[in-house]
Amino acid sequence: MLSIISFAGFTILVAVIAWYSTRNTNENSADGFYLGGRSLGAITIAGSLLLTNLSAEQIVGLNGQAFSEGILVMAWETLAAIAMVITALWFLPKYMQKGITTIPEFIQSRFDENTKAILSVLFLIAFGIVLLPTILYAGSKAFMTMFELPETLGISETAAYWLCIWSIGLIGIIYAIYGGLKAVAVSDLVNAIGLLIGGLLIPFFGLALIGDGSIMDGLSALWTDNQDKFDVTGGVTSSIPVGTIFTGMMIAQMYYWGTNQAILQRVFAAKSLAEGQKGMLLAAFVKFLIPVIVVLPGIIAWNLFGSELSDADAAYPELVRRVLPSSLLGFFAAVLFGAVLSSFNSLLNSSATLFGFDLYKKFFNREATELQTVKAGKRFGIGLAIVSMSIAPFIRYAPDGLFSYIQQALGSLSVPILAVVVIGILTKKVPAIGAKIALIGGVIMYLISLLVIGPNMVDSAMANAAANGITDAGELAIIEAEAYPHFLHIMGVLFVVNIIIMLVSGMIKPKTDIYIPETTDVIDTTPWKYATIVGILITLLVLSTYLIF
Repeated sequence: MLSIISFAGFTILVAVIAWYSTRNTNENSADGFYLGGRSLGAITIAGSLLLTNLSAEQIVGLNGQAFSEGILVMAWETLAAIAMVITALWFLPKYMQKGITTIPEFIQSRFDENTKAILSVLFLIAFGIVLLPTILYAGSKAFMTMFELPETLGISETAAYWLCIWSIGLIGIIYAIYGGLKAVAVSDLVNAIGLLIGGLLIPFFGLALIGDGSIMDGLSALWTDNQDKFDVTGGVTSSIPVGTIFTGMMIAQMYYWGTNQAILQRVFAAKSLAEGQKGMLLAAFVKFLIPVIVVLPGIIAWNLFGSELSDADAAYPELVRRVLPSSLLGFFAAVLFGAVLSSFNSLLNSSATLFGFDLYKKFFNREATELQTVKAGKRFGIGLAIVSMSIAPFIRYAPDGLFSYIQQALGSLSVPILAVVVIGILTKKVPAIGAKIALIGGVIMYLISLLVIGPNMVDSAMANAAANGITDAGELAIIEAEAYPHFLHIMGVLFVVNIIIMLVSGMIKPKTDIYIPETTDVIDTTPWKYATIVGILITLLVLSTYLIF
């Protein structure tokens, strides 16, 4: 009963704070609904960035991988800090000096309207088919495990998934569609504080349990008993072979933090470029510390449960259920619920922005007023939410784990999108046709590689192994892993291929009207004077962590 009261109390508190903070914002204007009136400060931006990124699919999925593989999966978090530094120092000034609302808007000014439309559609596919469903699924899995919902409610596991997913989705629609970006960002900040506090409690109580009440004894025992889990150099059969850090890993990170509309929309809502940079760099510093929340608990769960758990993605919620006192379980569930809503809300708001701002006015109503555009975006957001809520229950059947599914699926979109944005910034003569070929061809090449060439080569290698009488599981795993390059390596290769395609198109048919970047006076675009120094310090912290491990 106490856990239910604390859950309801914290959830209602966040909703009240979000309403109070946004009551005077005009949600019927484009700037008001999409960018919160360009009024966000650094701390609010940092909190919103962290909670947009750090949701249940991140916490549950990464801890599940840490449960199976150990600390090497922290690369997804620590290397993100470097990508965020690059974004703050290089991408943000380019974007914010133009006063844009969306990344496709930047692409339109550099290439043309049709290129922008293609990019917007790719973003919406990524949101609706990959990200929104996985957020809903991961959140539902966490709640089902922590509260043992199928047993408590007397329903099947499948029914419990559908109930959780649609409940979260419907509440998220109310926040995102009817509250606008500012409501999302303010609730993000409150939930981010709660998530950091609650997230740190899990390893605290977990280590205390291992050390019979002593945190230090628990940490010592965890280190001593699980040395193999504290090696960052992943082998060929791991989810992150060490070489991938220098290829596709950084491509994935730069796409997510440097070109992803759902992330950058928070920064575009800044009062100034300096506030945006401060917010991004503050989030980068906290991101460097996040493995304590999204990796360490997975290793603690391995120490406590070992092979007792057959589903690695259940490791984190099971750890929460066992180590947290009942008085805190409701609070943490409310925080996790807020994190799920945050990511879901953020993507829905960005989807409404992309459709209303980039597609509705081009294909449906070129004379649309701001109010009509906002309303069209809201209607599209509701439709996309319903699609994602219908897909989410089936994510449980993904074969390689939740987090791996997300990264592999996004690879088809992240590579060409990042390549087009980078070329758009660095060159002036590459034509729109080059960008279109890269966007469409990049997706097709990745899907062929992932779904056709890769599986065929693996099947052939395994058939040869069987013909040669190889039956050892470890040897077979190595043969399978070496049969075709890791998907992160494929991302790195295809990124270079896409860059070459665009550069060649620029040489064959250069853009005749030379692109001249425009500037805006919508906000103050003076950079933060300490941005470079702070960025270097954060980068050194990340590199030192890798040297330690």
